[in-house]
Amino acid sequence: MAASPLNVQPSFHARSNSLPSRQHPVASQIDENLNRLRASQSASTSSSIGDKLNCLQDLYDYVDMFLQLPLTQQDLAQEQQRKLVEQLLDESLVLLDVCGAAKDALQQTKECTQELQSILRRRRGVEGLANEVRKYLTSRKAAKKAICKTIKNLKHMENKLTSSSFSKDGETGAVISTLKQVEAVIISVLESLLSFISGPEAESKTSRWSLVSKLMHQKRVMCEEELKTNEIANAEAALRSFVKSGNMKNAENVQNELQNSEMCVQDLEEGLERFYRRLIKARVTVLNIINC
Repeated sequence: MAASPLNVQPSFHARSNSLPSRQHPVASQIDENLNRLRASQSASTSSSIGDKLNCLQDLYDYVDMFLQLPLTQQDLAQEQQRKLVEQLLDESLVLLDVCGAAKDALQQTKECTQELQSILRRRRGVEGLANEVRKYLTSRKAAKKAICKTIKNLKHMENKLTSSSFSKDGETGAVISTLKQVEAVIISVLESLLSFISGPEAESKTSRWSLVSKLMHQKRVMCEEELKTNEIANAEAALRSFVKSGNMKNAENVQNELQNSEMCVQDLEEGLERFYRRLIKARVTVLNIINC
Protein backbone atom coordinates (compact mmCIF):
# COMPACT_ATOMS: atom_id res chain seq x y z
CA MET A 1 0.00 0.00 0.00
CA ALA A 2 1.33 3.43 -0.91
CA ALA A 3 2.35 5.71 1.92
CA SER A 4 -0.27 8.25 2.94
CA PRO A 5 0.47 11.96 2.41
CA LEU A 6 -0.75 12.39 6.00
CA ASN A 7 1.81 9.98 7.37
CA VAL A 8 2.78 12.20 10.28
CA GLN A 9 4.08 10.99 13.62
CA PRO A 10 2.64 7.53 14.37
CA SER A 11 2.60 8.01 18.15
CA PHE A 12 1.54 10.95 20.28
CA HIS A 13 3.40 12.59 23.09
CA ALA A 14 2.82 16.18 24.23
CA ARG A 15 6.57 16.89 24.27
CA SER A 16 7.62 15.23 21.04
CA ASN A 17 10.21 17.20 19.13
CA SER A 18 9.06 16.83 15.56
CA LEU A 19 7.04 14.89 13.06
CA PRO A 20 8.76 12.58 10.57
CA SER A 21 9.99 14.03 7.33
CA ARG A 22 7.52 12.19 5.07
CA GLN A 23 4.33 14.17 5.54
CA HIS A 24 1.91 16.48 3.82
CA PRO A 25 3.30 20.04 3.36
CA VAL A 26 0.53 21.42 5.59
CA ALA A 27 1.50 19.01 8.37
CA SER A 28 5.09 20.14 7.92
CA GLN A 29 4.03 23.75 8.54
CA ILE A 30 2.10 22.68 11.64
CA ASP A 31 5.23 20.91 12.86
CA GLU A 32 7.33 24.03 12.29
CA ASN A 33 4.94 26.23 14.27
CA LEU A 34 4.69 23.66 17.07
CA ASN A 35 8.48 23.58 17.39
CA ARG A 36 8.61 27.38 17.45
CA LEU A 37 6.07 27.51 20.26
CA ARG A 38 7.79 24.76 22.26
CA ALA A 39 11.09 26.59 21.98
CA SER A 40 9.56 29.73 23.50
CA GLN A 41 7.71 28.08 26.39
CA SER A 42 10.15 29.30 29.07
CA ALA A 43 9.69 32.99 28.22
CA SER A 44 7.19 34.89 30.38
CA THR A 45 7.29 38.58 29.41
CA SER A 46 4.28 40.36 27.95
CA SER A 47 5.98 40.65 24.56
CA SER A 48 6.93 36.96 24.52
CA ILE A 49 3.38 35.92 25.45
CA GLY A 50 2.04 38.25 22.76
CA ASP A 51 4.39 36.54 20.30
CA LYS A 52 3.07 33.13 21.41
CA LEU A 53 -0.52 34.24 20.82
CA ASN A 54 0.45 35.47 17.35
CA CYS A 55 2.23 32.19 16.65
CA LEU A 56 -0.91 30.30 17.70
CA GLN A 57 -2.81 32.27 15.06
CA ASP A 58 -0.21 31.29 12.46
CA LEU A 59 -0.47 27.69 13.64
CA TYR A 60 -4.24 27.75 13.21
CA ASP A 61 -3.90 29.02 9.65
CA TYR A 62 -2.37 25.63 8.92
CA VAL A 63 -4.69 23.70 11.24
CA ASP A 64 -7.57 25.13 9.23
CA MET A 65 -5.92 23.95 6.00
CA PHE A 66 -5.23 20.57 7.61
CA LEU A 67 -8.90 20.17 8.53
CA GLN A 68 -9.91 20.99 4.95
CA LEU A 69 -7.84 18.14 3.49
CA PRO A 70 -10.10 15.36 2.14
CA LEU A 71 -8.09 12.64 3.89
CA THR A 72 -8.29 14.48 7.22
CA GLN A 73 -12.05 14.85 6.91
CA GLN A 74 -12.43 11.24 5.84
CA ASP A 75 -10.41 10.01 8.81
CA LEU A 76 -12.18 12.17 11.40
CA ALA A 77 -15.58 11.11 10.07
CA GLN A 78 -14.90 7.40 10.63
CA GLU A 79 -17.34 5.92 13.12
CA GLN A 80 -14.62 4.05 15.04
CA GLN A 81 -12.92 7.38 15.75
CA ARG A 82 -16.08 9.07 16.98
CA LYS A 83 -15.16 8.81 20.66
CA LEU A 84 -11.71 10.35 20.14
CA VAL A 85 -13.07 13.17 18.02
CA GLU A 86 -15.77 13.93 20.57
CA GLN A 87 -13.08 14.01 23.23
CA LEU A 88 -11.17 16.56 21.17
CA LEU A 89 -14.34 18.64 20.89
CA ASP A 90 -14.94 18.47 24.64
CA GLU A 91 -11.37 19.55 25.31
CA SER A 92 -11.66 22.41 22.82
CA LEU A 93 -14.72 23.61 24.74
CA VAL A 94 -12.66 23.65 27.94
CA LEU A 95 -9.96 25.67 26.17
CA LEU A 96 -12.58 28.15 24.97
CA ASP A 97 -13.81 28.51 28.55
CA VAL A 98 -10.24 29.15 29.71
CA CYS A 99 -9.81 31.78 26.99
CA GLY A 100 -13.05 33.37 28.17
CA ALA A 101 -11.79 33.46 31.78
CA ALA A 102 -8.52 35.06 30.65
CA LYS A 103 -10.43 37.62 28.58
CA ASP A 104 -12.61 38.50 31.59
CA ALA A 105 -9.55 38.88 33.83
CA LEU A 106 -7.83 41.15 31.31
CA GLN A 107 -10.98 43.22 30.82
CA GLN A 108 -11.45 43.68 34.56
CA THR A 109 -7.80 44.64 35.01
CA LYS A 110 -8.00 47.18 32.19
CA GLU A 111 -11.20 48.78 33.49
CA CYS A 112 -9.84 49.09 37.03
CA THR A 113 -6.55 50.46 35.72
CA GLN A 114 -8.35 53.11 33.66
CA GLU A 115 -10.50 54.10 36.64
CA LEU A 116 -7.44 54.52 38.87
CA GLN A 117 -5.74 56.66 36.24
CA SER A 118 -8.84 58.84 36.05
CA ILE A 119 -8.84 59.28 39.84
CA LEU A 120 -5.15 60.16 39.80
CA ARG A 121 -5.74 62.85 37.17
CA ARG A 122 -8.53 64.34 39.26
CA ARG A 123 -6.20 64.52 42.26
CA ARG A 124 -8.79 63.46 44.82
CA GLY A 125 -6.15 63.29 47.54
CA VAL A 126 -4.29 60.49 49.28
CA GLU A 127 -7.23 59.06 51.22
CA GLY A 128 -9.64 59.04 48.29
CA LEU A 129 -7.10 57.36 46.03
CA ALA A 130 -6.01 54.91 48.73
CA ASN A 131 -9.59 53.70 49.14
CA GLU A 132 -9.90 53.05 45.41
CA VAL A 133 -6.53 51.30 45.36
CA ARG A 134 -7.65 49.00 48.18
CA LYS A 135 -10.77 48.13 46.18
CA TYR A 136 -8.60 47.31 43.18
CA LEU A 137 -6.22 45.16 45.23
CA THR A 138 -9.19 43.29 46.71
CA SER A 139 -10.56 42.59 43.24
CA ARG A 140 -7.12 41.45 42.11
CA LYS A 141 -6.95 39.02 45.01
CA ALA A 142 -10.26 37.46 43.98
CA ALA A 143 -9.13 37.32 40.34
CA LYS A 144 -5.87 35.62 41.32
CA LYS A 145 -7.75 32.98 43.27
CA ALA A 146 -9.94 32.20 40.25
CA ILE A 147 -6.92 32.14 37.94
CA CYS A 148 -5.04 29.80 40.26
CA LYS A 149 -7.95 27.37 40.11
CA THR A 150 -8.07 27.60 36.31
CA ILE A 151 -4.33 26.93 36.05
CA LYS A 152 -4.73 23.83 38.23
CA ASN A 153 -7.50 22.61 35.93
CA LEU A 154 -5.28 23.20 32.90
CA LYS A 155 -2.41 21.28 34.47
CA HIS A 156 -4.78 18.40 35.20
CA MET A 157 -5.92 18.48 31.58
CA GLU A 158 -2.28 18.59 30.44
CA ASN A 159 -1.38 15.55 32.55
CA LYS A 160 -4.40 13.66 31.27
CA LEU A 161 -3.50 14.56 27.69
CA THR A 162 0.08 13.38 28.12
CA SER A 163 -0.96 10.03 29.55
CA SER A 164 -3.90 9.45 27.19
CA SER A 165 -3.85 6.39 24.94
CA PHE A 166 -5.57 5.64 21.65
CA SER A 167 -4.94 3.74 18.45
CA LYS A 168 -2.20 5.55 16.53
CA ASP A 169 -2.01 3.15 13.60
CA GLY A 170 -2.59 4.42 10.08
CA GLU A 171 -3.71 7.80 8.85
CA THR A 172 -6.40 8.40 11.45
CA GLY A 173 -3.93 7.93 14.31
CA ALA A 174 -1.66 10.49 12.66
CA VAL A 175 -4.50 13.02 12.32
CA ILE A 176 -5.54 12.66 15.97
CA SER A 177 -1.89 12.79 17.05
CA THR A 178 -1.33 16.07 15.22
CA LEU A 179 -4.43 17.67 16.75
CA LYS A 180 -3.44 16.44 20.21
CA GLN A 181 -0.01 18.03 19.86
CA VAL A 182 -1.64 21.31 18.87
CA GLU A 183 -3.88 21.07 21.92
CA ALA A 184 -0.91 20.45 24.24
CA VAL A 185 0.87 23.59 22.99
CA ILE A 186 -2.30 25.67 23.45
CA ILE A 187 -2.53 24.53 27.07
CA SER A 188 1.07 25.60 27.68
CA VAL A 189 0.51 29.05 26.17
CA LEU A 190 -2.69 29.60 28.15
CA GLU A 191 -0.91 28.58 31.35
CA SER A 192 1.77 31.19 30.63
CA LEU A 193 -0.84 33.84 29.91
CA LEU A 194 -2.83 33.15 33.08
CA SER A 195 0.31 33.07 35.23
CA PHE A 196 1.35 36.42 33.76
CA ILE A 197 -2.06 38.00 34.44
CA SER A 198 -2.06 36.77 38.02
CA GLY A 199 1.57 37.54 38.79
CA PRO A 200 4.71 35.55 39.66
CA GLU A 201 3.16 33.90 42.72
CA ALA A 202 0.37 32.13 40.79
CA GLU A 203 2.51 29.28 39.52
CA SER A 204 4.20 28.74 42.88
CA LYS A 205 0.79 28.32 44.54
CA THR A 206 -0.18 25.58 42.11
CA SER A 207 2.96 23.61 42.94
CA ARG A 208 3.50 24.47 46.60
CA TRP A 209 3.68 20.84 47.69
CA SER A 210 6.52 20.13 45.28
CA LEU A 211 8.83 22.83 46.67
CA VAL A 212 11.99 21.74 48.45
CA SER A 213 14.18 23.92 50.65
CA LYS A 214 17.22 23.91 48.36
CA LEU A 215 15.15 25.50 45.55
CA MET A 216 13.52 28.24 47.62
CA HIS A 217 16.23 30.80 46.97
CA GLN A 218 16.32 30.02 43.26
CA LYS A 219 12.54 30.33 42.98
CA ARG A 220 12.57 33.66 44.82
CA VAL A 221 15.15 35.03 42.38
CA MET A 222 13.05 33.80 39.44
CA CYS A 223 9.93 35.51 40.82
CA GLU A 224 11.85 38.74 41.26
CA GLU A 225 12.98 38.56 37.63
CA GLU A 226 9.42 37.88 36.47
CA LEU A 227 8.18 40.89 38.45
CA LYS A 228 10.63 43.14 36.63
CA THR A 229 9.15 42.13 33.26
CA ASN A 230 5.47 41.96 34.27
CA GLU A 231 3.71 45.28 33.73
CA ILE A 232 0.57 44.19 35.56
CA ALA A 233 2.57 43.08 38.60
CA ASN A 234 4.66 46.26 38.46
CA ALA A 235 1.52 48.41 38.60
CA GLU A 236 0.18 46.39 41.53
CA ALA A 237 3.49 46.76 43.38
CA ALA A 238 3.47 50.52 42.79
CA LEU A 239 -0.09 50.76 44.13
CA ARG A 240 0.79 48.78 47.25
CA SER A 241 3.80 51.02 47.83
CA PHE A 242 1.62 54.10 47.45
CA VAL A 243 -0.95 52.87 49.96
CA LYS A 244 1.82 52.03 52.42
CA SER A 245 3.61 55.38 52.08
CA GLY A 246 0.53 57.58 51.64
CA ASN A 247 2.72 60.04 49.74
CA MET A 248 1.25 61.80 46.71
CA LYS A 249 4.79 62.37 45.45
CA ASN A 250 4.65 58.75 44.29
CA ALA A 251 1.54 59.45 42.19
CA GLU A 252 3.51 60.10 39.01
CA ASN A 253 5.31 56.77 39.24
CA VAL A 254 2.00 55.03 39.92
CA GLN A 255 0.46 56.74 36.89
CA ASN A 256 3.34 55.59 34.67
CA GLU A 257 3.07 52.00 35.87
CA LEU A 258 -0.70 52.02 35.33
CA GLN A 259 -0.25 53.31 31.79
CA ASN A 260 2.29 50.57 31.05
CA SER A 261 -0.09 47.98 32.49
CA GLU A 262 -3.00 49.26 30.40
CA MET A 263 -0.99 49.10 27.16
CA CYS A 264 0.23 45.61 28.03
CA VAL A 265 -3.30 44.40 28.78
CA GLN A 266 -4.63 45.94 25.56
CA ASP A 267 -2.05 44.08 23.47
CA LEU A 268 -2.75 40.76 25.21
CA GLU A 269 -6.51 41.27 24.84
CA GLU A 270 -6.22 41.79 21.11
CA GLY A 271 -3.97 38.77 20.59
CA LEU A 272 -6.16 36.54 22.73
CA GLU A 273 -9.34 37.64 20.96
CA ARG A 274 -7.89 36.82 17.54
CA PHE A 275 -6.80 33.38 18.69
CA TYR A 276 -10.17 32.79 20.41
CA ARG A 277 -11.93 33.32 17.08
CA ARG A 278 -9.58 30.91 15.31
CA LEU A 279 -10.23 28.26 17.97
CA ILE A 280 -13.99 28.65 17.52
CA LYS A 281 -13.62 28.34 13.75
CA ALA A 282 -11.61 25.10 14.06
CA ARG A 283 -14.16 23.63 16.46
CA VAL A 284 -17.02 24.44 14.08
CA THR A 285 -15.09 22.82 11.23
CA VAL A 286 -14.65 19.58 13.16
CA LEU A 287 -18.32 19.60 14.17
CA ASN A 288 -19.31 19.99 10.53
CA ILE A 289 -17.04 17.12 9.52
CA ILE A 290 -18.56 14.60 11.90
CA ASN A 291 -22.12 15.79 11.34
CA CYS A 292 -22.08 15.57 7.55
